[in-house]
Amino acid sequence: QVQLVESGGGLVQAGGSLRLSCTASRSIFSVYSMGWYRQAPGQQREFVARIFPSGVTDFGDAVKGRFTISRDAAENTVYLQMNSLKPEDTGVYYCSAIFLTREYWGQGTQVTVSS
Repeated sequence: QVQLVESGGGLVQAGGSLRLSCTASRSIFSVYSMGWYRQAPGQQREFVARIFPSGVTDFGDAVKGRFTISRDAAENTVYLQMNSLKPEDTGVYYCSAIFLTREYWGQGTQVTVSS
Protein backbone atom coordinates (compact mmCIF):
# COMPACT_ATOMS: atom_id res chain seq x y z
CA GLN A 1 0.00 0.00 0.00
CA VAL A 2 0.90 3.65 -0.36
CA GLN A 3 -0.25 6.48 1.89
CA LEU A 4 -0.07 9.98 0.46
CA VAL A 5 -0.16 13.26 2.34
CA GLU A 6 -0.60 16.54 0.45
CA SER A 7 0.08 20.07 1.59
CA GLY A 8 0.54 23.55 0.19
CA GLY A 9 -2.90 24.55 -1.02
CA GLY A 10 -4.42 27.92 -0.30
CA LEU A 11 -5.83 31.13 -1.70
CA VAL A 12 -3.89 33.10 -4.29
CA GLN A 13 -4.65 35.89 -6.73
CA ALA A 14 -4.67 35.28 -10.45
CA GLY A 15 -1.16 35.41 -11.84
CA GLY A 16 0.32 34.15 -8.60
CA SER A 17 2.08 30.92 -7.71
CA LEU A 18 1.67 28.03 -5.32
CA ARG A 19 3.66 24.87 -4.65
CA LEU A 20 1.95 21.68 -3.62
CA SER A 21 3.75 18.81 -1.90
CA CYS A 22 2.88 15.14 -1.74
CA THR A 23 4.79 12.83 0.58
CA ALA A 24 4.51 9.09 0.07
CA SER A 25 4.85 6.36 2.69
CA ARG A 26 7.29 4.45 0.51
CA SER A 27 10.12 5.24 -1.88
CA ILE A 28 8.88 7.13 -4.92
CA PHE A 29 11.14 4.91 -7.01
CA SER A 30 9.13 1.86 -5.94
CA VAL A 31 5.92 3.14 -7.52
CA TYR A 32 5.05 3.17 -11.21
CA SER A 33 4.35 6.89 -11.20
CA MET A 34 3.20 9.76 -9.02
CA GLY A 35 1.11 12.67 -10.09
CA TRP A 36 -1.63 15.19 -9.53
CA TYR A 37 -5.25 15.47 -10.49
CA ARG A 38 -7.75 18.21 -9.70
CA GLN A 39 -11.48 18.47 -9.37
CA ALA A 40 -13.57 21.61 -9.55
CA PRO A 41 -17.09 21.68 -8.07
CA GLY A 42 -19.53 19.84 -10.31
CA GLN A 43 -16.83 18.65 -12.66
CA GLN A 44 -14.97 15.41 -13.25
CA ARG A 45 -11.49 14.82 -11.90
CA GLU A 46 -8.92 16.15 -14.38
CA PHE A 47 -5.36 15.01 -15.00
CA VAL A 48 -2.77 17.67 -14.15
CA ALA A 49 0.72 16.16 -14.15
CA ARG A 50 2.68 12.96 -13.60
CA ILE A 51 6.29 11.97 -13.06
CA PHE A 52 7.86 8.57 -13.55
CA PRO A 53 10.90 7.12 -11.74
CA SER A 54 12.95 7.77 -14.89
CA GLY A 55 12.19 11.48 -14.51
CA VAL A 56 9.90 11.60 -17.52
CA THR A 57 7.00 13.98 -16.96
CA ASP A 58 3.61 14.50 -18.53
CA PHE A 59 1.15 17.36 -18.22
CA GLY A 60 -2.47 18.04 -18.97
CA ASP A 61 -3.10 20.47 -21.81
CA ALA A 62 -4.65 23.04 -19.48
CA VAL A 63 -1.45 23.45 -17.44
CA LYS A 64 1.35 22.93 -19.96
CA GLY A 65 3.89 25.72 -19.79
CA ARG A 66 2.63 26.95 -16.41
CA PHE A 67 3.03 24.00 -14.04
CA THR A 68 6.06 21.85 -13.36
CA ILE A 69 6.42 18.62 -11.41
CA SER A 70 9.55 17.58 -9.57
CA ARG A 71 10.64 15.21 -6.83
CA ASP A 72 12.89 14.82 -3.83
CA ALA A 73 13.64 11.13 -3.59
CA ALA A 74 15.29 11.44 -0.19
CA GLU A 75 12.04 12.85 1.21
CA ASN A 76 9.73 10.58 -0.85
CA THR A 77 8.08 13.79 -1.96
CA VAL A 78 6.73 15.06 -5.25
CA TYR A 79 6.10 18.75 -5.84
CA LEU A 80 3.74 20.57 -8.15
CA GLN A 81 4.89 24.12 -8.87
CA MET A 82 2.00 26.15 -10.20
CA ASN A 83 2.76 29.49 -11.85
CA SER A 84 0.60 32.03 -13.68
CA LEU A 85 -2.44 30.70 -11.89
CA LYS A 86 -5.88 31.36 -13.32
CA PRO A 87 -9.31 31.29 -11.67
CA GLU A 88 -10.07 28.15 -13.68
CA ASP A 89 -7.24 26.39 -11.82
CA THR A 90 -9.43 26.47 -8.71
CA GLY A 91 -10.28 23.06 -7.29
CA VAL A 92 -9.24 20.30 -4.96
CA TYR A 93 -5.88 18.90 -5.96
CA TYR A 94 -5.28 15.21 -5.32
CA CYS A 95 -1.98 13.40 -5.27
CA SER A 96 -1.94 10.03 -7.03
CA ALA A 97 0.44 7.08 -6.96
CA ILE A 98 0.25 3.95 -9.06
CA PHE A 99 1.71 0.94 -7.28
CA LEU A 100 1.34 -2.68 -8.38
CA THR A 101 -1.48 -1.80 -10.84
CA ARG A 102 -3.51 -0.01 -8.17
CA GLU A 103 -3.96 3.75 -7.92
CA TYR A 104 -3.78 5.41 -4.51
CA TRP A 105 -5.05 8.89 -3.61
CA GLY A 106 -4.29 11.52 -1.04
CA GLN A 107 -6.98 13.39 0.87
CA GLY A 108 -6.79 16.44 -1.39
CA THR A 109 -5.79 20.04 -0.85
CA GLN A 110 -7.86 23.06 -1.84
CA VAL A 111 -6.49 25.61 -4.28
CA THR A 112 -8.48 28.78 -4.83
CA VAL A 113 -7.45 31.38 -7.40
CA SER A 114 -9.25 34.71 -7.14
CA SER A 115 -9.70 37.02 -10.10
